[in-house]
Amino acid sequence: MMTLYSGNTCPYSQRCRIVLFEKGMDFEIIDVDLHNKPEDLALMNPYNRVPVLVERDLILYEANIINEYIDERFPHPQLMPADPVMRARARLFLFNFEQDLFSHVHAIEHGSQKAAEKARGLVRDSLTQIAPIFAKQKYMLHDDFSMLDVAIAPLLWRLDHYDIQLPRQAANLLKYAERIFSRPAFIEALTPNEKAMRK
Repeated sequence: MMTLYSGNTCPYSQRCRIVLFEKGMDFEIIDVDLHNKPEDLALMNPYNRVPVLVERDLILYEANIINEYIDERFPHPQLMPADPVMRARARLFLFNFEQDLFSHVHAIEHGSQKAAEKARGLVRDSLTQIAPIFAKQKYMLHDDFSMLDVAIAPLLWRLDHYDIQLPRQAANLLKYAERIFSRPAFIEALTPNEKAMRK
C-alpha cells in the first residue's frame, strides 16, 4: 500500500492527493504539521518537505515525480498522454507551470507585502494568458482530464485565498476551474483546511 505524507494546506501535496483519489486505489494519507514536522520526514526527504510517497522500500518526493510514478503504476485512468510526443509536451507544460505560476507561491504566502503584490500580478498575468485555450476545450489537453489539470488545480483553488483577482477576459479559465472542482476525486482530496480557503 502507498502512504502519502501530505501537508493539509500544501498545494503540492494536494496534487498528489487528487491523483490518488482519481485512481481510486488503496492508500493511506498521513497529515504532516508543517510547523512541527516529524523527525522522520528529513530522513525520507533531504529537503524536509512534503509531499513524500512511500511504497515498500521506495521513497519519492516532489509532487510531479510522485504523480508520474502513480500514473505509470496504476494506468487507469491514464493522466499522462500515451503518445511520447504529447507526453514530452505535457512535461514541458508542467515545467512551465512551476516556473511561471508556482514559483511565486512562496512570495505570496511568506514574502513582504511588496513581494507578494508583485507575485500576485505575475500569476494573474500568466493565468490570463492561458485563459483563451478554454474557449474551445474542456481541459488543458482537449476533452481529457490530465496531469496538467491536476498540477494547476491547487493554484486555481487558492485564487481567493491568495487574493488574486482575474480580469474579465479570464472568465473561461474560471469556468474551467469549476469543472475541475466539481470532480468527485477533487472534492474527496480536499482537506478541511483547504475547504476553508474558499468562501
